[in-house]
Amino acid sequence: MRLNRKDGLNIVPFIDIMLVLLAIVLSISTFIAQGNIPIDLPSSNSAKQEKDDKKVSIVIDKDNKIFIDETEVYDEELKDKLSNVDPKMLIELRSDKESKFDTFVKVIDILKEKQHENFAITTITK
Repeated sequence: MRLNRKDGLNIVPFIDIMLVLLAIVLSISTFIAQGNIPIDLPSSNSAKQEKDDKKVSIVIDKDNKIFIDETEVYDEELKDKLSNVDPKMLIELRSDKESKFDTFVKVIDILKEKQHENFAITTITK
């Protein structure tokens, strides 16, 4: 007696493994995209992503520490660091929603004093 079997490869287990790997890659990529300094951005209805490779990133974390391109900068040297930035270069401002507004205003004041008006305030969309 012979049993008729369908010839071919059963790919259902392969698809299951690939879906698990895809879920792992997607969950890891969201952590990588956030950067090294953990901040909780405020949300905005009109937020849009700026795609510019040439930019300086200024981050204010929840403890009011200021970072320029992921390097911590103290209040005394903040003005010197920002004066070395080309006025035409985009500055991306990212501030934690738990940080003091006073720190954010201090950075804006220094930029305005240096007549640097090419900056973007980063938020997340609702």
